[in-house]
Amino acid sequence: WLYLRRQKERQLRARRLRDLRALALGQGDFQLRDTAGTPRSKRDFLGRWVLLYFGFTHCPDVCPEELEKLSRAVRLLEREPGLPPVQPLFVTVDPERDDAAALARYLRDFHPRLVGLTGTPEQVRAAARAFRVYVSAGPRDADGDYVVDHSVITFLVDPDGLFRDFYGRSRTAEEVARSVKGHMESYEPLPP
Repeated sequence: WLYLRRQKERQLRARRLRDLRALALGQGDFQLRDTAGTPRSKRDFLGRWVLLYFGFTHCPDVCPEELEKLSRAVRLLEREPGLPPVQPLFVTVDPERDDAAALARYLRDFHPRLVGLTGTPEQVRAAARAFRVYVSAGPRDADGDYVVDHSVITFLVDPDGLFRDFYGRSRTAEEVARSVKGHMESYEPLPP
């Protein structure tokens, strides 16, 4: 009975991986720069678990809340013995205002390993498209300021570079950490 149960669980995981590959969410690469100006692509993060959030530094409340939640989830996972480290990533959806210096200033208030990525408007749009993130800059006010409407989702990407799960605003840091831990424990690398 246990053998059949494990076999069924393996089949369900294999089917989920096939479905995720077919979805092609986040399968494309991105060409961005980190806060030190170093070119970064998705390949740079292969072999690591990644929690990825798209947002912008002028966001009044949602982005700081989500980054704080992401940071807390990473800290909770770091307390778990034997789990691999999670790489938190932040990709701006507002490259006009979010250059490397602005990202560095903004992200220092969150997890110390949080990597900020920016690029040209075309590069940022391509990265958002790869993850099917909605992005729309609102109208400018009299001071030229504007808000960027965007999807509020944190993505989990596995060491093979595959999208594994996503977490919306309603999920707590504890729920995110529990889910990530579950994915780590059931993870089987892709065959070569």
